[in-house]
Amino acid sequence: MDQAVFARLCEERQWGRPAVFLAEYAKAAACLGEPGQVTARQFHRWRQLDPPCPAPSRQRVLEKMFGMSLEQIGFTLPPGRSRPESARPAAPDDSATGGRLSGEAGVADAAGGTDGLRGALGAGLRFVVLGPVRIWHGSRALPIRTPQEQAMLCVLLLRRGSTATVSELVDAVWETPPPQAIAALRTYAWRLRRALGPGVLLTDAGGYALRFHPEALDLDVCQGYEAQAKDAMRERDPHKARKLLHMADLLWDGQPLAGVPGPYAYAQRSRLEEWRLALLEKGLELDLELGRHAEAVSELTALIPEHPMRERLRALLMLALYRSGRQAEALGVYTDTRRLLAEELGVEPNPELARLHQRILRADPALTGRQEFPADEEPAYTPPPRPAQLPAGAVDFTGRATAVNTLRERLLNAHGTVMAVSAVRGLGGAGKTALAVHVAQAIREHFPDGQLFVDLVGQGPRPAAPAAVLGMFLRALGTPPAEIPEGLHERAALYRSTLADRRVLVLLDNAHDTAQVRPLLPGTPGCATLITSRSTMVDLDGVHMIDLSVMEPGDALALFTRIVGDQRASAEPQACRQAVAACGYLPLAIRVAASRLATRPGWTINTLTRRLADVHRRLQELRAGDLAVQTSFEFGYAQLNASQAHAFRVLALCDGPDVSLTAAAAALDTPVGQTERILESLVDSCLLESIAPGRYRYHDLLRLYARSCAVRDERPETRAAAFSRILDFYLSSAARVYAIERPGDRLIDHLTPIEHLGQNFPDASTALAWLFTEADCLLACAYQAAKSSEDDVACRAADLLLVTRELVDSGASSFPYVVADNSVWKSAHAAGGVGAEYGVDVPLAGGSLAEKGKQQADAEVSRTDLATGALTAACYASNIRGVIAIYQRRYEEAEEHFREALHGFRSSDNFSGIATALCNLSRVHAATGRTDSAIELAMQGIDLWKSLGAHRTLLMADSQ
Repeated sequence: MDQAVFARLCEERQWGRPAVFLAEYAKAAACLGEPGQVTARQFHRWRQLDPPCPAPSRQRVLEKMFGMSLEQIGFTLPPGRSRPESARPAAPDDSATGGRLSGEAGVADAAGGTDGLRGALGAGLRFVVLGPVRIWHGSRALPIRTPQEQAMLCVLLLRRGSTATVSELVDAVWETPPPQAIAALRTYAWRLRRALGPGVLLTDAGGYALRFHPEALDLDVCQGYEAQAKDAMRERDPHKARKLLHMADLLWDGQPLAGVPGPYAYAQRSRLEEWRLALLEKGLELDLELGRHAEAVSELTALIPEHPMRERLRALLMLALYRSGRQAEALGVYTDTRRLLAEELGVEPNPELARLHQRILRADPALTGRQEFPADEEPAYTPPPRPAQLPAGAVDFTGRATAVNTLRERLLNAHGTVMAVSAVRGLGGAGKTALAVHVAQAIREHFPDGQLFVDLVGQGPRPAAPAAVLGMFLRALGTPPAEIPEGLHERAALYRSTLADRRVLVLLDNAHDTAQVRPLLPGTPGCATLITSRSTMVDLDGVHMIDLSVMEPGDALALFTRIVGDQRASAEPQACRQAVAACGYLPLAIRVAASRLATRPGWTINTLTRRLADVHRRLQELRAGDLAVQTSFEFGYAQLNASQAHAFRVLALCDGPDVSLTAAAAALDTPVGQTERILESLVDSCLLESIAPGRYRYHDLLRLYARSCAVRDERPETRAAAFSRILDFYLSSAARVYAIERPGDRLIDHLTPIEHLGQNFPDASTALAWLFTEADCLLACAYQAAKSSEDDVACRAADLLLVTRELVDSGASSFPYVVADNSVWKSAHAAGGVGAEYGVDVPLAGGSLAEKGKQQADAEVSRTDLATGALTAACYASNIRGVIAIYQRRYEEAEEHFREALHGFRSSDNFSGIATALCNLSRVHAATGRTDSAIELAMQGIDLWKSLGAHRTLLMADSQ
């Protein structure tokens, strides 16, 4: 091919100026009945070295203008392209379908042949919509008489075989349908059917459908070239991709659907023109990547006047000029663009263009393009090193055997069928990252294409943006920075495409939530993803969750020993166990404590244990270098909203081992439903544990941290009010249990008035079940309340012990009951609170009887001052003294105490107390040989119990 022929011939005819050439072209086109639309850009492209071959309609016009064949003008027909009928001596064989309209032909063209395709299509029909709408049968153009016929044909073609109803066709063909629109459609359909032949245009379900081979439509062929170009780019073959996009561009013959009327054609024309511009931009980007900067400048200079507001084209021109050594002209393009946008639209250039302008101003080295290489001299592609981003595993990793085996099995056994996704969830410091890295390092050899790692900073103030992470991953996988798109969805799609058919392990550490993780998941079965997070990932499709709790005591002790050394640990085994227990068996806390000890040879393990025993300073002790348990907790706390943070602080103020949902609602003074939502959200954030439905607890160190937050962030009166509400809840609920168990007992009439009501119970079994379930919480609350400086709080603590005597009488919680009782009694005496003292002495005697011995118990009861007039307390005290005297075989004294109690109970109409005193007095008579009177007294007590409905108390009386 003579590369200067076209330009020389134009100069000889004085057509070198675009305006002159375009005028001559329009005249020739009018003579042939072809569209006269050709642009200055196209003219410049034909003048280039290696000019693209014109479309068939333009081919005829050019041969008419120059009076010679296309080859003589300086063009070369691509393989499979036939000469137009007007320029050939005879009609060709119908098998010559032309590579221009076949998707497979396009592939063959790129490879060098189309024979197989010609055989496949035979004498088939070909449809053109990327220009004036035409139908070809072989090399013969079939007639389409009216624009409305073209409009109807376009609708059917672009539906690609699906049926278009008559009403849809009417709306598509006419803006304002004529009265006989349906009749007109029938006429158009009849004409098209005659032109196309049988079996092509079908009447179907009240509409029409066009049946044709997918490769017979030039639009489908163009889309096929585009798809193949994308594949070539993924294969790192830019030369092949550019050639395919060039062949796609050859299919265009001016404006798509040119001259076709109707709303449908207008909308499709705009879409197709936008698509073509995108193809051109991608081709120009490849030109710049291949170093063809001068050719890109020529083409862009012609293209921009047609699309003056297209900022992407101007950015490409600036880059092409800069890479051609024309920096001043590149900056001039930006100045012209800024002035144009300001005058026409009143806006500034987009950020991409502005950034490029700044980079050109400072001569950014990254803008320098590559040199041009011929396709056969292209340097061999060197694949990027496979990413190996996993952090080093912990050398002293200990335990977690079940979790390790489960993760290993899940991540490897799904290999080849579905993409494996496993997530490790747990509270801060539980060792999620250490476990995940340990497992990832163990299975890395099963993922030979690489391992990706990122800390998503999920508990930090600014979690990592998925788009930024994708950019990092794409660069690690070898994607040039210039090819990484801006948008999240585009990056995610490129990321999945890049990982297709690869085996890569992705470790996403410290994820914030599912929305952050989802774009980072590969889409290929050969890949696997391991996630660590404090949040639940249950809404992530197919995820396998592992909840990581604290370590088993044996594993915790082993980890502590590995860090401090066997010699020191074996010298103080008990202190080691106490140290790991003080750390709550939390791996981070154990590591910090052991590391501090390892760097302090002058300390013994007992020294560390004593320091950790101070709960007020324990979190401060668990800090070493950049490791701190409190910092880990702070990350999670900072993510809470106001109601969650308030609940997290307030519920930690109670000393109980756990808290029920109803007790929590009382402490927070919120409805049960709202409280449950808040507590469950704290469970989801790993700041609270759900040990059973409706029951929650803190990890020991988290409770200490929450209390420190409460002291810092809650006012003293707020903390006091919350504790007062939960104390009221426990007292009111326990009093109701007492009333159910001891009907007729007047004790509850003398309790301290409360402001907040407790829980209701439908029956005695439910009430007793609640009492024994809440035993530890009730007694812990009483013990804690005893330390209060408020008199009414100490009185309510004493009342709480009075109405929970069932706990010591049954033997279920004797020791903690006595501990709480002693604390309340000491507090009452220290404060001089006589009222509280009466409440304390009575239950204390029961505890003393069970725990301290009869003599000491009697001494405790003797502290009650009957002269004060506290009749109810005095009666119970006398009754207990009688019980103690029976155990000491002082029957005469016992009888005196019981009669004294009986008199008091009768004076106050305390029928439950009367029945109790009668039964106890019966025991004295039986022990002293007065059988008849013993039976009579016992029957009186039993009858009274029966009348009160106290069946459980009656059973206890019968057993005595």
